[in-house]
Amino acid sequence: MGLDKIEVKCYSGHTYAQRPVSFVWQNREHRILRIETEWLEPGKKFFRIITEDEKLFELCYNEAQDKWWLISQEVEEVI
Repeated sequence: MGLDKIEVKCYSGHTYAQRPVSFVWQNREHRILRIETEWLEPGKKFFRIITEDEKLFELCYNEAQDKWWLISQEVEEVI
């Protein structure tokens, strides 16, 4: 899967984009059930998340571009 630009609603406390809450992809809003892991790289924040319908995604927030990207989606559902 390539990069897909997405629209993300996120919680922003002391910094912007502390954690995603939901995102729109393929004309559908996906609510995030939980964040499995998150990590930082220079200028980027990554989140491995599980949606309410039990699907696994990886999201990236590029701080320099001020854009969110869907970087991967697992085909199989999480058990």
